[in-house]
Amino acid sequence: MRIPQESTIRSNFSCRTGLLHSAAMKFSLIATIVLLALAQGSFAQDASDLEKLGKFFEDMKTKLMQDMTELIRNQDLANQAQTQIQPLVAQIQEQLKTVAINVEEKIRPLTANMQEQLKPQIDSFQQQMEAIFQKLTEQTMAIGN
Repeated sequence: MRIPQESTIRSNFSCRTGLLHSAAMKFSLIATIVLLALAQGSFAQDASDLEKLGKFFEDMKTKLMQDMTELIRNQDLANQAQTQIQPLVAQIQEQLKTVAINVEEKIRPLTANMQEQLKPQIDSFQQQMEAIFQKLTEQTMAIGN
């Protein structure tokens, strides 16, 4: 009986540049590690940028909510002010109507009195104007013939 011995697989195609091949593999491994480190750093930078972007959007949302709350509050204040002012406006309008009626009642006799005093003067002025117009018409007809 024969005991199998451990053996190494031998290949007919072996690399004759063993040291060169080993150095290239080490360089590739180091380059890969450096690239992974740079990528990890880049991802860390991206994560930082994402955090900044998230904070920016969060701040924008907070400001928008504050502005909307203030706008709604101002609208509520305007509605309350309008509700409180409307009875005041109605009261002022009623008082102005009363004042206007009182003023009209006091002025009406004065205007009637003034018209009575000015009527003779207005009638006289109207007669003078009619006479002047009549004279101009007669002179125009005389010139035209």
